[in-house]
Amino acid sequence: MSKSSNFFGQPIYGQLIKSLNREKIVEFSRKHGGEKYVKSFDGYTHLLTMLYAVIQRFDSLREIETSMTAEVRKLHHVGIDTVPKRSTLSDANARRSEKFFEDVYRDLYAANKDILSSDSRRNGTEEWIKQLRIIDSTTITLFSNAIFKGVGRHPKTGKKKGGIKVHSVIHANEGVPCDVQFTSAATNDSFMLAPSHYSHNEIVALDRAYINYAKFEELTDRGVVYVTKMKKNLSYEVLVDCMHQNPQGLMEYREQVVVFRKDGINHIARIITYVDIKKNGKPKLISLLTNDFDMPPETIVAIYRRRWQIESLFKQIKQNFPLRYFYGESANAIKIQIWVTLIANLLLSVLQSK
Repeated sequence: MSKSSNFFGQPIYGQLIKSLNREKIVEFSRKHGGEKYVKSFDGYTHLLTMLYAVIQRFDSLREIETSMTAEVRKLHHVGIDTVPKRSTLSDANARRSEKFFEDVYRDLYAANKDILSSDSRRNGTEEWIKQLRIIDSTTITLFSNAIFKGVGRHPKTGKKKGGIKVHSVIHANEGVPCDVQFTSAATNDSFMLAPSHYSHNEIVALDRAYINYAKFEELTDRGVVYVTKMKKNLSYEVLVDCMHQNPQGLMEYREQVVVFRKDGINHIARIITYVDIKKNGKPKLISLLTNDFDMPPETIVAIYRRRWQIESLFKQIKQNFPLRYFYGESANAIKIQIWVTLIANLLLSVLQSK
């Protein structure tokens, strides 16, 4: 058996940060003004400290400082020369722009996207996987409504909680966000569906919160296929209606060609209704909406079911990283922690693919 020294003897944290380029990261920080009046706690050290904190699931600045002080002899090997004080880290989270961490994430994603898409055993081998993008959002609840406007009300107290909504787009064969935007929890999801961001023959799977006839018509004109779930209160005119039955005479699929008319827009689409068997064994009718008239119903259903991949990603991130407690109270500090969480998840995904 051949010897390999690629990751031999290195701690997990050392393996994760191996792909980080210090000079490039400091340059990103300098571009956003993060290196002004900085003596030792530069952007690279700030990033490593925050990565260490989210990977270790620390809940406070005090816990970060205490743990790093105890491991001070080992930190030099990963590029941290001095342990930052709580005040230093707090000031840096308030002052250094979250756009710096966004640049780091986007650069790491661009450098590793080929590695992420190469694992067909995990990502699937269907022909349409490479063309499929998935859009969704997740809300991270905050205690204060003053930073990010909350949505909904507590059923007992009637008070709103603040929240930041993380809008994400992923390629189905990669499994990590290729595009991320932050808004308050009160922002409607549909703004994230930008037809100009998609190319001919691409497929986009999305939730019913993104239904917008004008954008659907533009996607159709651009040759982009969308698959989403129907809302119950949609009004439409049925042009074609047919039923597919199994040998026992039970419905397998129902296909309808319909036209939606609203604000001068006449959007023709296809509704596919199928029977979904829940975990408790009870059947439920699910109706999907698409602008594709050629793919078989089974493929349309498989594409929509693949949409749950992004839900699994959100669940994975929230379970593996500390997003219940934040290391700062400003909007900038909150966004920094979320970006660093996404960076940590990206590095772990790359390590797993390798």
